[in-house]
Amino acid sequence: MDATPHGLGELTGRSAKWLGLSAAAAPERHTSALFADRFDLIAWRDTFAQAAALRELAEELAGRHDAAEDLLADVFLAAYQLGPRLRERAAMHPSHLVNHQIVGALAESPEWAELRRETCGDPYVAAMAVLAHAPALRRMLERSGEARARSEHARRAQREAADAARAVAEALRRAAEGADEGGTVHRPAADTVHEAIETAEDAEAAAQRAAQQAALSLTAAAPGVRSAAPGAVAEAAATVREEAALMRAWGVGAGELERMPFDERARLADRLRTSRLARWAELIGRFRQMAGGERARKVETATGQLVGVTLGDDLSRVIPSELANLGVPELRAVFAARYAAGELMLYDSQDEETTGRGAIIACVDTSHSMYEAGPGGVTREAWAKACALALLDQARQAGRDFVGILFSAADKLRIHRFPAGRPAGIAQVLDFAEAFLGGGTSYERPLSAASELLEEEYNDSARKRGDIVMLTDDECEVTEEWMRGWRDAMRLLGFRAFGVAIGAPDAAGAGSVLDALCDNLRSVEDLTDVHAAADLFRVI
Repeated sequence: MDATPHGLGELTGRSAKWLGLSAAAAPERHTSALFADRFDLIAWRDTFAQAAALRELAEELAGRHDAAEDLLADVFLAAYQLGPRLRERAAMHPSHLVNHQIVGALAESPEWAELRRETCGDPYVAAMAVLAHAPALRRMLERSGEARARSEHARRAQREAADAARAVAEALRRAAEGADEGGTVHRPAADTVHEAIETAEDAEAAAQRAAQQAALSLTAAAPGVRSAAPGAVAEAAATVREEAALMRAWGVGAGELERMPFDERARLADRLRTSRLARWAELIGRFRQMAGGERARKVETATGQLVGVTLGDDLSRVIPSELANLGVPELRAVFAARYAAGELMLYDSQDEETTGRGAIIACVDTSHSMYEAGPGGVTREAWAKACALALLDQARQAGRDFVGILFSAADKLRIHRFPAGRPAGIAQVLDFAEAFLGGGTSYERPLSAASELLEEEYNDSARKRGDIVMLTDDECEVTEEWMRGWRDAMRLLGFRAFGVAIGAPDAAGAGSVLDALCDNLRSVEDLTDVHAAADLFRVI
């Protein structure tokens, strides 16, 4: 190194590059791979704060990747945002380049658009998609291990180069302070400046090499990351669809879900997945859909069969000759007077069957034999519970009380009430649907309980014409004395009894006990057919 004094101008010229680097603002480097406004970030922070599962995943992945929480945020935003936009790779902080690569690979997957149809705008479902990606994120981080290490090395080298540039500026400042009036910098100070410049040059070269190595490592890791993406996205989409289908099948509305805190909704989803009837969610959903269609048909066929002409004020049934009077100005007043007096001539019709107004009561057999599976692998219990849940919807639509009575042997009975004026929470519905008593079969106990409930309703509100639906697979004897009381109750309270023999055609035969107990009886043998009891939902 030259030991002679140097002019300040010469040292400044040699240091110009580093002075510019130390004085210029460093280009902004982002830790988020996607553009996001504050509302998107609030949605992420709120969801992360509520979701213990997300925090646990972030903590686990942090052992492999320092930017794990930011990675989860990126995947969440990519699923949640209306129009997610990926940043340019050059704008990313080196330590987060792996995040950028992983999110880019997921978003490029053909299955991503299908997933976003479920997740867009719904923070809970977007978070569920993040959790569903957990196994793939682990694999992607493993395949990016060297790239992550190289990126971290590049980040440190970049920081060291910036520190070295600042050291040149500091050395020159001190040299300037010690220069004489002629601008001469003496040897020790000049040497310090030269050493700082050499260090900065070495640091810059090292940073460039580290950046190149990191880029090469990311490129090498890209095929492995991309290959893991389609399967991960498809699996996440299937998980999201499965949960959405479960919610719909069990009648959980979107409004009810939006009001639920994250962890409560997650617990509900877990309970639905692990429910005894979880595998029959599709059957339950089809049953409810069929019942809704039959309700619509019931309205359309309510007029029934024409049997003659009568008097009244129902304008929907006025005969044509009466309507013709409206076309004659002098007779319009006569028409109005007869309408007010209820003396218009009307078509008289006989309804197919008058629907009830009292409670709908489903008596569901839960004896051991109901656990047996029929054609298609559907258990008798699953079919009966699906029918009962559709009857619950029927009662809700008509503003009627619903009662589910689970029965088996005479000493085993459980009553679940769903009053019309009170919302039926999903937890209460699940308690009813999941319960299974086991044991033998007794008809008298559940039917007596049902008639007593209708008698209680009649005494409290004078409502009659309830409907009792007996869902069973067994034939069971009743005493003559009990049968007389049953028929007396039917006449007094005006209720109807419907019977469904599930997988037991003999129980629905002429002369059977069920035949004697019920006004309307049918047998169901194909348990995959939800339309086997369609007529129930037209007359109840």
